[in-house]
Amino acid sequence: MPDVFVNYRTGDEESAATMIARELARRFGGERVFFASDSIKLGQRFPVELVRAVEGCEALLAVVGPRWAEVQGANGRPALEAEQDWTRREIRTALNRGILVIPVLVGKATRIDRAVLPDDLRELADCQYRRFDHRNAESDLTALGDALARLLPELGGVDRDARAARERAEAKSHKKSARDSSRTGVRTRDVEQRVRGGIGNLNGDLSGTFVNEPQGPVNTGRGHQYNAPHFQGDNTGVQFTAGDNSGTVHQRFEREHRRSDEGR
Repeated sequence: MPDVFVNYRTGDEESAATMIARELARRFGGERVFFASDSIKLGQRFPVELVRAVEGCEALLAVVGPRWAEVQGANGRPALEAEQDWTRREIRTALNRGILVIPVLVGKATRIDRAVLPDDLRELADCQYRRFDHRNAESDLTALGDALARLLPELGGVDRDARAARERAEAKSHKKSARDSSRTGVRTRDVEQRVRGGIGNLNGDLSGTFVNEPQGPVNTGRGHQYNAPHFQGDNTGVQFTAGDNSGTVHQRFEREHRRSDEGR
């Protein structure tokens, strides 16, 4: 059975009803939307099919245009006045069965005037409605479909647009994750290259500065460190430090010089 029944009046905004029915069929599946001209197959008895569909639906959309209450029947009177008018019968059946009825006001159609309705349709004037304008067809159709998906869980579960939106979000998330992983890999390679080239900072389990084959003066922390010769000391002696990165030699020269070595 269809979930949504699209009710309309011939001679009043059939084009809007057709657009609504086809968009809902695209979004939720044709088997879930009843639209008389598309859903009743050749040879089927339309009175039986109409009654069966409206009694089994979850929501009825009453498409109401500017001429909805004015279109005349065969007797020259407004078709709405006839009890056997199919548009009237479908809405009446839905109201009597407690089915969700949503008026869709098209174009310049104003809120339904209770005074123009027969007694069995008076309740229609109290139903909250939505608007549809051909100039804003895309956004209005999207809003109508979104509303039905929220109201009818069965439709929400088969909503093709919602599924497509989830797939786009997942693809975007995967793309972002891949991009972040790529950036992390670049940073890791950069650290490795810096360490192999001579100096690098590593955080985590290891902390500090690693020096490998420096080619010039390197300061790794507090205090002074020199690759060039350095003299320090006081009046009692001098300490000389020299090295070539593979080792360090310390020599102490006493103030008392060996005169024999100096040839004196």
